[in-house]
Amino acid sequence: MSVMMALAWAMAGVGQVEGAGRVPRLAFEKYELPNGLDVILHEDHSTPIVGVNLWYHVGSKNERPGRTGFAHLFEHMMFQGSKHYDNDYFGPLQKAGARLNGSTNPDRTNYWQTVPSNYLELALWMESDRMGFLLPAMSQTKLDNQRDVVKNERRQSYENRPYGLAYEVILAAMFPPEHPYSWPTIGSMADISAASREDVADFFRRYYHPANASLCIAGDFDPKEAKRLVEKYFGPIPAGPRVEKLKPAAVRLGESVRVKMTDRVGLARIYLNWPSVPMFAPDDAELDILADVLAGGKTSRLYRALVREKQIAQDVQASQNSGEIAGSVNVTATARPGRALPELETAILAEIERLQAEPPSAEEVARAVAHFESQMVRALESISDFGGRADRLNMYNVYTGDPGFLEKDFARYLKVQPADVQRVARKYLAGPKVVLEVTPGKETTITPDPRLPAEKAREALAKTRQEPPLPEPPAIAEDEDRQRLPGPAPTPKFQLPPIHRRKLSNGMQVLVVENHELPSVTIHAVFPAGRSSDPPDKIGLMSLLAAVWDEGTKTRTSDQIADELADIGASLHVSADWDASAARLFTLKHPLGKALDVFADVLQNPSFPEAELERQRNIALGRLDQVRNEPMALASMAVAATLYGFDHPYGKPAFGTAKSLKAVTRDDLEAFYRDRIRPDQGALIAVGDVTPDEIAAALEKSLGAWKAPGKPSAPSFPSLPPKRPSRIILVDKPGAAQSVIAVSLVGASRNSPDYFALVTMNSIFGGQFSSRLNMNLRENKGYTYGARTSFDWRVHQPGPFVAMASVQTAVTAPALVEFLKEFEGMVGGRPVDKDELEFNKNYLTRGYPAQFETPGNVASQLETLVEFQLPDDYFNTVVPNISAVTEADVLRVAQKYLDTKHLAAIVVGDREKIESSLRELPIGKDLTVVHFDEDFRLTP
Repeated sequence: MSVMMALAWAMAGVGQVEGAGRVPRLAFEKYELPNGLDVILHEDHSTPIVGVNLWYHVGSKNERPGRTGFAHLFEHMMFQGSKHYDNDYFGPLQKAGARLNGSTNPDRTNYWQTVPSNYLELALWMESDRMGFLLPAMSQTKLDNQRDVVKNERRQSYENRPYGLAYEVILAAMFPPEHPYSWPTIGSMADISAASREDVADFFRRYYHPANASLCIAGDFDPKEAKRLVEKYFGPIPAGPRVEKLKPAAVRLGESVRVKMTDRVGLARIYLNWPSVPMFAPDDAELDILADVLAGGKTSRLYRALVREKQIAQDVQASQNSGEIAGSVNVTATARPGRALPELETAILAEIERLQAEPPSAEEVARAVAHFESQMVRALESISDFGGRADRLNMYNVYTGDPGFLEKDFARYLKVQPADVQRVARKYLAGPKVVLEVTPGKETTITPDPRLPAEKAREALAKTRQEPPLPEPPAIAEDEDRQRLPGPAPTPKFQLPPIHRRKLSNGMQVLVVENHELPSVTIHAVFPAGRSSDPPDKIGLMSLLAAVWDEGTKTRTSDQIADELADIGASLHVSADWDASAARLFTLKHPLGKALDVFADVLQNPSFPEAELERQRNIALGRLDQVRNEPMALASMAVAATLYGFDHPYGKPAFGTAKSLKAVTRDDLEAFYRDRIRPDQGALIAVGDVTPDEIAAALEKSLGAWKAPGKPSAPSFPSLPPKRPSRIILVDKPGAAQSVIAVSLVGASRNSPDYFALVTMNSIFGGQFSSRLNMNLRENKGYTYGARTSFDWRVHQPGPFVAMASVQTAVTAPALVEFLKEFEGMVGGRPVDKDELEFNKNYLTRGYPAQFETPGNVASQLETLVEFQLPDDYFNTVVPNISAVTEADVLRVAQKYLDTKHLAAIVVGDREKIESSLRELPIGKDLTVVHFDEDFRLTP
């Protein structure tokens, strides 16, 4: 069975690699099947779930001119069914309670599913069946449907998104037409449309086979049994043809390239790009550190220069984008309103020149290293999702041949010295570059458009680069077990983590859950005051307060707070939701005391400096300009205003208006903070490598003296507005590439006795991939990239229930018809049957343990407990309550809450192209065309 075997144990070899002990060492076993499949096993029995993560070493770089987009297309085709289960791939796995997904980039395609541990065999059966038996089930109908889905994805992610085309423009300018990185992963729609079934099948035979794949199983499983199942299901699949690894193909620009683009955006943005090196190549880590020093956070040079001091940028980022065969350094900055891009470019280049003239300080480099250390540890909390342990083991295996490369990876950063950062700044950021300037305009124009000559060149190359099709592979032996889906093993026991409660002397509640798997701690401070608490004439006050909260205390400046946290690799984020606000701290265990010292100071001693308020106010005003060009955001705002009215706390713009933001003063922030941010109403949630007594004592020492005088103001909510007959609200967005449809109504109370029936009903309707709405609009009709429904649970009154999707402009009216049909179906036109109900209950209950996988997951669950004042035993009631939901319950709550005679159908799209067809619908008899005025009020 095993050609090669390697074992790496957590307790072995400590100190042999520089950096050992700074990041955890993952225990794993690696072996290879005779057909070339790499198999990696990593055990973790803390939660009864297991991740099956499969990487194929194929991405868009393996395509050729005339055949672009195939790798991404196969990411879609692999979910369409295989020979022995010729149906939606999501179905059996979601019934088992799985989370699953896939993704494609230029270098690889990955698929992962996280399942209850007793469904490991099912996950391996499904994954192996699509590896060995996809083509017999790949019909022309499926191929055509997924082509439409991919085109919708392009419209949604590229054409109907502000700045969405920037990525492919930069690629075309940076790389020559024949370079495998010169086209985007989504590929050419012309190539996708022209591809025959045999073209696509040939691509699959070349790359989707055991010898070009790496399988990682991580989580709660028995290694002996896992090996048996891997051999049983993957062993008979032939190895497939040898795939030649592409050699590094560095790019050198002869001269700088400047492209100017107008787009439907609110703010101008500039992108500066220099060719660099591939991943894990010499200088890759040094360039990562350089990017972090430049724009890695509040302590970075570009953030301080452009965002804080000069205040000419809304935001700024930098990254070393290293692929397998080439790389590039990117700096991106969004201009503040009224600021010109040349000003930003000059300031960016000045900071780069400073680094080229003088190396960064040792402290700056150390902060960057601490940042990478913290990121690496945090990514390991999850076993299987994107970036989790299984994904990382596969990444290292595919790109380096060593799944245990983590410590060596981190050691690269530990070796970086200030002089190295200066050296790579001189070497890579002094030469020719690609500059893309994006400015607001009524339509998209690109001058000169580097994509056009690249496409013509690839058309010519396609005629000369033909490959003979591969022969059919040999038949695969099929035993009886291959003919049917395997059943589950015995259900494992799952013990929800115990919640330990403490109370500080000031009355602040403390909830603690221990998790000693990784040396990290997550702490959330939660308060029952959110955006709905804004005074009517100061909309956006709570959002501004959250933005300024960690920008200075009575004894620390904003820079000092940022520096102290960055020095230890900790992160602190403050945010405001509709009915609550939270300060969330993540830190490694060893500097917990230092992190808590800063955290406690920020919580109880914010000074709301006037200068920081003005800076954050300007950023918020700039964000309003951006929102006007984001169709999804506009649809959500229109839903709120239509259902509740502008003057209702839930109907106002989430982040304020220009007028209201300008009216907020420092005194307003201080008064609101004193009134509503109080320890006696707040709660502290601590999850991670601590004991209850240990963290309670530390929190008492740092926060126990915090007092709040008097009593807080009671929230005031008006009655909900009366219902109106079903109607269409058309928000005109001239030139929109798609239409956003959001069919909505006021939902239900989170603490309603109907809650569990509503959760089940939502899952059936549109709460997951295999739901009615998504299967109709995406899989059957091909109208959209995805359609979903959701309840937005609120504290004081019911939040909205929304069914939403971005659809092709040409099918806006037919898509709305399908939305309404699905509403009618839920309330009785298509009653839920036993199988559909059981499928969704199984999906919800069997997948429930995975919601407690990571410390961050647990902290989020505890936030819900606190916000809605649920009992501590609530988590133990979820599975039995959902299991008890009946078909009659689903129909009852659908009829009670989905009032199909009083729906608000929000459509954001190009009025010229869609209004007439919408008016022809029965619901279109009551259609109002509106726009958002300067205060974001819906105005006819």
